[in-house]
Amino acid sequence: MATTKTWRRQGRGESGRVERPRSRRHRLALGALAVLVAAVVLVPLVAPLDQQLVDLRAAGLPPSPSHPFGTDEVGRDVLLRSIYGLRVSLLVGLVAAVVSAAIGGLVGLAAGAAGGVTDRLLMRVVDGFNSLPHLLFGIFIVALFAPSASAVVVSVAVTHWTTAARIVRSEVLSLRGRPFVDAAISGGSNRWRIVRRHFLPNLAPHLLLATVLMIPHAIWHETALSFLGLGLPAHLASLGNMINDGQRSLLAGDWWSSLFPGLLILLPTLAVSALAQHARDRANPRWRSELVL
Repeated sequence: MATTKTWRRQGRGESGRVERPRSRRHRLALGALAVLVAAVVLVPLVAPLDQQLVDLRAAGLPPSPSHPFGTDEVGRDVLLRSIYGLRVSLLVGLVAAVVSAAIGGLVGLAAGAAGGVTDRLLMRVVDGFNSLPHLLFGIFIVALFAPSASAVVVSVAVTHWTTAARIVRSEVLSLRGRPFVDAAISGGSNRWRIVRRHFLPNLAPHLLLATVLMIPHAIWHETALSFLGLGLPAHLASLGNMINDGQRSLLAGDWWSSLFPGLLILLPTLAVSALAQHARDRANPRWRSELVL
């Protein structure tokens, strides 16, 4: 039986734009992004949280219509604290991701643009940082400071900048061989002008994508450090602190105190998946090949 290869586009709408069917995973990721935005932006406006307020009469209540996620061991609403904890964790993870991407971008740009001995030296520094266990190194860093958000940001930024450095360096090495860079050099442009006019505009999308993909990783590290008691102060609502507090209630049967904050950690990962899939759909061609037997 002959095998033929046909090319066809996905269904088109009336406007002529290509319409691709969204997978169940894509819809789930978009839903997570919508919930994350609503939780971070809208909930604090309509339901302010007093971090010091406790109600021992409502301690340990199971999930109910009045408290959908139940209450913790001192009577605080788990749903409201989980949303505020997600907000704090997301903010810390975002700042840490931006700082680490900035450090990695500068190192990668310097290594790729300078080349030679500078490139080899900086890459050996990157290899040295990559050889260290990130979580253990982060614990060592935050142990030097009092529990605070700034200590967590420093810890995550110092341990995660190497990924952005490698991405930026590889892209700079690719740009150095492009015809427009050769033309700029032949025209008398100095190194700073080439970096500013040609390297930075082409590096910005890659660095932005590296920052977005780094946010869930930074949130996981912040949660782990707070769970170990080395991250944010214990009285602040963060996902790591809530899971740490909830584990004391597990033996009493209060499973909701740690389960729901743990599930909310998945929201940033799914939201970033939606953003990454959208970027991939924008970048890739909308054609596909099918083998018809």
